[in-house]
Amino acid sequence: MASRKSFYLVREDMLTDAMEKTLEAKELLHSGKVKKINEAVHKVGLSRSAFYKYKDGIFPFHTMVKEKIITLSIILVDRSGSLSQLLGKVAETGANVLTINQTIPLQGRAHMTLSIDTAPMALDLDELMELLEGLEAVEKVELVGSGS
Repeated sequence: MASRKSFYLVREDMLTDAMEKTLEAKELLHSGKVKKINEAVHKVGLSRSAFYKYKDGIFPFHTMVKEKIITLSIILVDRSGSLSQLLGKVAETGANVLTINQTIPLQGRAHMTLSIDTAPMALDLDELMELLEGLEAVEKVELVGSGS
């Protein structure tokens, strides 16, 4: 089983310049001051590659505290009932499934992204990911985003 990413709380003055600019670009996009990523990165003086490197891994603390919608990347074994079992486990936690995107299975594996509203859950995010990784049909679970 692949190791899961750990999360850390880091003081702002410890962030690299590229990380700070990524946060600025994300805020410009979120506020509607710019419409395209190209505009946002140009305005803050950041390369697109640096933006894409950090965009899904850095968030202002206040958004992580109040955000209740997460997106998980999951590698699922292609076998009858796998998706049903996964969704059943998510439902047991009280989370609400918002979107499901799944690739056509190749070589016995399907990649899927699952966006869920975690507000009704009693578990924390680490517990949810551990629960899903414990399913026989699940090979890997990663947090890829958080947002409303």
